[in-house]
Amino acid sequence: MQSISYKDSGVDIDEGNAFVEGIKPYVKATFDKNVIGGIGSFAGAYELPGGFKEPVILAATDGVGTKLRLAIDSDRLEGVGIDLVAMCVNDLICNFATPMFFLDYYASAKLDKYRAIRVVQGIAKGCEIAQCSLIGGETAEMPGMYQHKDFDLAGFAVGIAEKSDLQRQSNIKQGDVLIALQSSGIHSNGYSLVRKLLFEELKMKFEDQICGKTLIETLLTPTRIYVDDYKKIKNHINALAHITGGGIVENLPRVLPKDLRAQIDTKLIKTLPIFDILKLNLDEDEVYRVFNMGVGMIIVAPRTNLDYILKNTDGYEIGEIITAPCGVDLI
Repeated sequence: MQSISYKDSGVDIDEGNAFVEGIKPYVKATFDKNVIGGIGSFAGAYELPGGFKEPVILAATDGVGTKLRLAIDSDRLEGVGIDLVAMCVNDLICNFATPMFFLDYYASAKLDKYRAIRVVQGIAKGCEIAQCSLIGGETAEMPGMYQHKDFDLAGFAVGIAEKSDLQRQSNIKQGDVLIALQSSGIHSNGYSLVRKLLFEELKMKFEDQICGKTLIETLLTPTRIYVDDYKKIKNHINALAHITGGGIVENLPRVLPKDLRAQIDTKLIKTLPIFDILKLNLDEDEVYRVFNMGVGMIIVAPRTNLDYILKNTDGYEIGEIITAPCGVDLI
């Protein structure tokens, strides 16, 4: 029997080693003073920040979903790394956790170090925006699981919070104001529906123009990272809701007490042109249940703090809290 190698089966160890060397400068650029050691150990090490009375560690994990399909098909790979970080750290801050570090998982049929480096560059950029360190990751070649240029991503973010802050939403009261923080676009949810509607039903093309940008540029706009906004206002808010899959109607109730309800005036929501296209072709209840509709985060805060929040973010008022069973009224 002729001798065969791991490379013959579709896995190239040398390409993997070259990839690790290629990403080192981007990863190191995310390190802060709490990172212990360098790249290449069996686990990443991070010293816990001081200043907490009762520190609690929180973790979040997520992916990018079928937005990856568009990134792969258009060969626009840099932005999905930012998406990956955003989807994790934006969840952490909703529990009043400051992101500390991030890990990623990249799986493909066959590792192409140049394409993979472009993805990790985006992950590193996302970590810099989120002010957290990229301290580890895993790259897997699985020719029996993936085909051609397909790959998948998963991300893992760890943050730290004061234990008392985990109960902050119990401070929510009738009359609290609801403030929207704008999204950068569709973010990273609902792309199966987007692809079916725009490309299968409406027969649109990547190069079609929407307000001076191509459709593919619009669809691949990276998810906005809200960590800096959160740090500016965290002591002036009662709750923060990340508007992802399920839209406003399913995500906002996750931070509300059972006897309080959100009342939102949809006429106040600042949408983007891509959402106008979706609204024209889909049922209104469906678009508000699937997409963020221009609202990436919703802040719940005492009305006395409204001016401070508006001065320190791009937020704007969209509604208030009323006494009624937990839920959302879109009026």
